[in-house]
Amino acid sequence: MSTKNIVQTPIVTADILRSFDISGPRYTSYPTADRFVEAFTEGAYTLALEQRHIGGNALPLSVYVHIPFCESLCFFCACNKIVTKHHERSAEYLEYLSKEIDLHMKYFGNRQTISQLHLGGGSPTFFSDAELTQLMQLLRKNFTLASDGEYSIEVDPRTVNDARLEHLAALGFNRLSFGVQDFDEDVQIAVHRIQPAEQVFSLVKTARRLKFDSVNVDLIYGLPKQTSESFTHTLNQIVELKPDRIALYAYAHLPERFKPQRRISEYELPNAQTKHEMLSDAITIFLSAGYVYVGMDHFALPEDDLAIAKRQGRLHRNFQGYSTQPECDLISLGVSAIGRVGATYSQNAKTLEEYYGYLDQGRFPVVRGLALSRDDLVRRAVIMAIMCQGEVDYESIELAYIINFKEYFSSIQDSLKELEDLGLLDMDDNGLQVTGRGWFFVRAIAMLFDRYLQTDRNRAQFSKII
Repeated sequence: MSTKNIVQTPIVTADILRSFDISGPRYTSYPTADRFVEAFTEGAYTLALEQRHIGGNALPLSVYVHIPFCESLCFFCACNKIVTKHHERSAEYLEYLSKEIDLHMKYFGNRQTISQLHLGGGSPTFFSDAELTQLMQLLRKNFTLASDGEYSIEVDPRTVNDARLEHLAALGFNRLSFGVQDFDEDVQIAVHRIQPAEQVFSLVKTARRLKFDSVNVDLIYGLPKQTSESFTHTLNQIVELKPDRIALYAYAHLPERFKPQRRISEYELPNAQTKHEMLSDAITIFLSAGYVYVGMDHFALPEDDLAIAKRQGRLHRNFQGYSTQPECDLISLGVSAIGRVGATYSQNAKTLEEYYGYLDQGRFPVVRGLALSRDDLVRRAVIMAIMCQGEVDYESIELAYIINFKEYFSSIQDSLKELEDLGLLDMDDNGLQVTGRGWFFVRAIAMLFDRYLQTDRNRAQFSKII
């Protein structure tokens, strides 16, 4: 089956949006991070590193660096961050990143090639230009950056100007992601993030002049003070801005888990019907403007690498979201960072004190993770095929894992049929394929194959799938 013929202008009605107003994972991994266990510690991680080269078939390498600092607090934020105006703290953090890299070099040797690098946070641009230079020099000292690799950084528009963007380009970054969320001033005040649209427009213009390969903007719907009318205005401004990629996320209000969200009044949040209208309007506006719906809240211009990868069936997914890079091991550096090596996931300590403490002892700061079971691997392969290619070929799964697909997943056949009746997928004896409409509900399809969700219906910890 091929994804090339998937219609890019499906009908997404308010009724079907309401029927899928449920919570679920984003599937940047399977199993999801909430399934990690504390029994997976440094010893399990070093074993995974040692086993990378057994048989000479090590996966390509990707690197993620988590920079947790922010100058000001955004009330909607659910990231692991440290709000401070004391920039001297980043110098110390950089020293510990160097220690963590040194530990990895004992297992990799020098100059292993990496094809993907992502700096996230927090706000990576909290680092000064000199500190970003030092970090990139540190990475280049220990790794070889592939000439055709993806090197991206998340940018808080309030922390950069034209000169800083020029510096990022000189350092080798070729992809930028601007946190916009909403251009409406009332909404920005309500979430404590003031950044005029003119500022973002100017920065994107500079990024194009500097010939960055791709510029992404992040939007959030469901924020306090948002209305259908105000958000439509923002959407039209985004179309005018014409970024290469757009990430459109639903705000998940979980104040019991994320302390900053307690500053948001629930009475100022749009109701479910308004959120459905905002999502429906966004889909209509972006598709009408020529964007391709890549999947999982992501839109891209047809000529962007992400859209091309989807057309060609080369889309991949990792902890940073969709990627054009082949499946790879992900080495994650920094406090709370999550990585993947072989059939394992790992996460670093979540506080600076604990993170620094491990490294002072010459130990990896891994405090939890997961070694995947055979069943996990089977389900991961199916879920990632759904999330990335929009199709599952039964025979390929059967040959790879020595199973009978329909027997293995017999308990969900009726549920799959219900989604087929809704027009979200097509099935035959050879496999299943996500329809054009189904791409907008791809998380709901993937969730059927999640064994943990089938045995644990408590999904309150996840964001809404639309």
